[in-house]
Amino acid sequence: MSFTIAIIGRPNVGKSTLFNRLVGQKLALVDDVPGVTRDRREGEARLGDLEFTIIDTAGLDEGAKGSLTARMQEQTETAIAQADALFFVIDARIGLTPTDRAFADFARKANKPVLLVANKSEGKHGDAGAMEAFALGLGDPIQISAEHGEGMGELYDALSQLMPVPVDEDEPEDDEPLTEEEAATRPIRVAIVGRPNAGKSTFINHLLGEERLLTSPEAGTTRDSIAVEINWKGREFRVFDTAGLRRRSRIEEKLEKLSVADALRAVRFAEVVVMMMDAQNRFEEQDLRIADLIEREGRAVVLAVNKWDLMESKGGGAISGLRRDADHLLPQVKGVPIVAVSGLMGEGIDRLMQAIQDAYALWNRRVSTSALNRWFEEAVQANPPPAVSGRRLKLNYITQTKARPPSFVLFCSRADAVPQSYMRYLVNSMREAFELPGTPVRITLREKANPFAHKRKRPS
Repeated sequence: MSFTIAIIGRPNVGKSTLFNRLVGQKLALVDDVPGVTRDRREGEARLGDLEFTIIDTAGLDEGAKGSLTARMQEQTETAIAQADALFFVIDARIGLTPTDRAFADFARKANKPVLLVANKSEGKHGDAGAMEAFALGLGDPIQISAEHGEGMGELYDALSQLMPVPVDEDEPEDDEPLTEEEAATRPIRVAIVGRPNAGKSTFINHLLGEERLLTSPEAGTTRDSIAVEINWKGREFRVFDTAGLRRRSRIEEKLEKLSVADALRAVRFAEVVVMMMDAQNRFEEQDLRIADLIEREGRAVVLAVNKWDLMESKGGGAISGLRRDADHLLPQVKGVPIVAVSGLMGEGIDRLMQAIQDAYALWNRRVSTSALNRWFEEAVQANPPPAVSGRRLKLNYITQTKARPPSFVLFCSRADAVPQSYMRYLVNSMREAFELPGTPVRITLREKANPFAHKRKRPS
């Protein structure tokens, strides 16, 4: 039986730090600036032998109806409704504030078990604030330091009284590797990346059919990389919404640097990356940089041109123009799938989800050895490698070492002398021969061992 806990409290009391402590990873962004967390974030937490789902929320704060602050509070209210219990966190060093008292009433009205957590209680600095917390009427405060891991034993004792018994379920352990059928049913990890205000969160909300992620005309609304589970036509996806990626020279604030680092981690964790562009400002320099980053990380790539509903010309000629631009500007992922969508209106969603599945299948492609050898012989005969410094290069054979992405080792003489132009020829020829459009292809050169290298030369 799953048990869910929502961490609530005013801004900057250490909710995200506690979340990271319980999930055992630095998933949530943490900074001294209040209001870092905006969307609610879920994670699988563990405290001793207690296992539960934990939800990090935005700081409870008042805001005008329809404002970003008000919608952040709606996200928190949704988390409270989903939870079985609440961690109400206060800052023990500062003590109680009028905001704490107001939102203690809010937590009480939720009619759910509440554990009062006095964070930042390391040393003796938080004793006075913890004593003040008795006035909230939410029970005995539990003094902890989420940053330093102090007080986790007391938190365990209090939490174990709330959780159902038995806490852990007996499940058969299986260390066997996944079969192809099991791998085919695992959720595809997809990261949605792009420049700020490209419509990434709006697109994911339309997929979910609910306002799960905060959206705003203002660029930079998303900060954390938030993962959501999506089922599309029976196939499971784990989709990561990420912060917008600006040029490095324009990133000045520490918080934006943390958000960008979190987005890059999402790219490395993903299997398929959707690079989302604004239809009215597509293929800008930063778009090309992001696409190149995805290719260098070896992830399957899909280009999504969002806000297509705002374009005046939407015919086949416009789509063909996108295709030509993509092949010309992104030769390293030639043939990459490109889909025109509107996250707001829901246009092109089915085509994009199918393109993600197709790109994932190509990313996992393995080429048979016989077909690979036939292609290699024909490619070398059609265009032999050039002579370098008057000496002929000899290419012996090629073999696939792994998929995800398709990776090959080419054995040859003088690996350091093979020109990059010839390597590009082999990669493009392989894409056409084995129908691998858009997916990264890796060819590593390796020299065959010289059987006579160990023999010493005869003296002259």
